[in-house]
Amino acid sequence: MFAIIRTSMLAVGALMLAQGAALAEPQPAKEIEAAAKHAGFAAGAGDIDGVRTHLHHTVNCLVGPEGEGFAPKEMNPCKALGNGAIPDTEDGITKQGLEAALEKANAGIAADDLAEAKANAIQAQGLLDTLK
Repeated sequence: MFAIIRTSMLAVGALMLAQGAALAEPQPAKEIEAAAKHAGFAAGAGDIDGVRTHLHHTVNCLVGPEGEGFAPKEMNPCKALGNGAIPDTEDGITKQGLEAALEKANAGIAADDLAEAKANAIQAQGLLDTLK
């Protein structure tokens, strides 16, 4: 009986490792989609803290955990999708668009005025939506 349980546990562990390996493959299109989604959340936030929080999520998806501006204390919605949309993207034109969206997201984070922060979030989302 113990042998059957042990074998089952080993099989489940092997399956989990195989799935984990599959998740390690970069998925920049999904990272871009998640970044755009969180820029939209930022644009719809009711206060400056909400805008900044979701723009941090946007930045984390764009730059990845090794990138400049990554906020380790903030959520990374793209954690299982790759190393960040910018480092995972090979196409130069797409990368330029991502960097422009990153600039808008960072401007929104830095803004003290709610309307200005939301305007930057809207622009970041618009740029990202064109790249999906």
